[in-house]
Amino acid sequence: MRPALFLDRDGVINRDHGYVHRVEQVEFLPGIFDLGRAAAARGMPIVVVTNQSGIGRGLYTEADFHRLMDWMRDAFAEQGAPLLAVEFCPDHPREGLGPYRRDNPRRKPGPGMLLDAAAAHGLALAASVLVGDRASDALAGLRAGVGTRILVGGDPAEAAAAPPGTLLLPSVAAAASWLAGGGPGRPR
Repeated sequence: MRPALFLDRDGVINRDHGYVHRVEQVEFLPGIFDLGRAAAARGMPIVVVTNQSGIGRGLYTEADFHRLMDWMRDAFAEQGAPLLAVEFCPDHPREGLGPYRRDNPRRKPGPGMLLDAAAAHGLALAASVLVGDRASDALAGLRAGVGTRILVGGDPAEAAAAPPGTLLLPSVAAAASWLAGGGPGRPR
């Protein structure tokens, strides 16, 4: 089993403009490819874990999501940071339409996407790193047993709601520097 780098998408990989689902909406955040390359240099595969309730709300389709993620996979690979897997949850317990209106343990803050990825790819969660921008990301990581949970972006409300033990960093670029400089086990 090997450790992985788990990345939330909107707010970590790309700027969160709200329900991003087309290539022209993507604005990669500074440092995201540096973070990916730092993980690759440590032998850590990269897994995207993303709630996508825009699908469940009828704002875009699963095909739209997969088309965008195929493009994003290519962008990461071109930058020397290939994605091992993309896990997503289209459901929403209150605002989902039809079959998408349900509680789903894969939806963060539930741990399902992380647990499923670990089981499918032989990932060591306790030695892994998760980078998110919301407290729900960090809580999902805690519930799944991810050893290092990082919150980026500097939102005071999200930082205050993050579970104890969450490492707060100002940006994705800072997370890249942290991982490149030693990552887990490095003094904080």
